[in-house]
Amino acid sequence: MSVPPPSSALPGQTGPLRHLSIVRALMLRELITRYGREGLGFLWVIGEPLVFCLGVVLMWNLIRPEYEHGIRLGPMVMTGYMALLLLRHQISFSLSALQANTGLLHHRAIAVLHIYTSRNALEFLGTTAAFMVVYLLLGFLGEVSPPHDWGLVFGGWLLLAFLGLGLALVFSALAQRFAFMERIVPLLTYALIPMSGAFFMASWVPPVWRDAYLLIPLPHAVEMIRAGVFGPFVETHYDGLYAFGWGLALNLLGLLLIAGARDRIDAE
Repeated sequence: MSVPPPSSALPGQTGPLRHLSIVRALMLRELITRYGREGLGFLWVIGEPLVFCLGVVLMWNLIRPEYEHGIRLGPMVMTGYMALLLLRHQISFSLSALQANTGLLHHRAIAVLHIYTSRNALEFLGTTAAFMVVYLLLGFLGEVSPPHDWGLVFGGWLLLAFLGLGLALVFSALAQRFAFMERIVPLLTYALIPMSGAFFMASWVPPVWRDAYLLIPLPHAVEMIRAGVFGPFVETHYDGLYAFGWGLALNLLGLLLIAGARDRIDAE
C-alpha cells in the first residue's frame, strides 16, 4: 500500500478537490503510521471501538437488569457508549495532531486544518463502522431491533460528530497555547460521561433539573440517536437546531483559535 505525499497528491486539482486529496492522503498516512503496512492492522481503527463497546455491553448485561425504566439495556448502552467513544476519540487524537505532524507543515500545500480534518474524519469513519457492526451483531443476538427512524439516527450521529469536531478544535488550540492543558483535557473528557447522557436518558433526570441539564448541547444529539433507535414509545428530549447552533459556535471558535497555529510552531 503506497501513499502519495500529501503535497504531491494534487496535480491539476483546484478548490475542494485539492483539499479532499490532501485530507485523503493524510488519512492514509495516519493509518499506516498508527497501524503499520502489514497484515490487517488498519482494521483496528474499527476493532478498537468495537471491542470496547461489546465489552461494556456485556459487563452491563451481567451486573444490571435487562430493562431499566422500561428501556432495554443493550441498545441504550450501545448508543450511549458509541457516542461517548466518538467524542473522546475525536478530542484525544486531535490533541497531539500538530505535534505529531509538525514536519508536514513545511509543505505549504498542507494547512493546519487539513491535519485536524483528516484525524477527525478517520475517527468518525472508524467509529461509525464499529457502530454499524455492533448494531448488526446485537441485532443478530436479539438484543436490538432495526431503527424506527434512520433519519434521526444518522442526523443525531452527524450532529454529535459536528459537536465533537468543535470541542476537538477548541481543546487542541488551548493545549497548544497553554502546556498545562495537555494534562487537563484528558481529565476533562471524563466529564463527558455525565454531560453527554451516555448512560442515562434525559427523561430520567428529575423535571426540576431537566431544563438546566438540556442547556448542554451533547445530550440533544444522543437523544436524537435514541429517538431514532427506540421510536415514539420511549420518551426523549432534544432540540437539533439548538445543538447545531452550539456546534457552529464551537467550530467557529476553534477555527479562530487555531488560525495562527502554523506561525507559533514555526516560531518554536
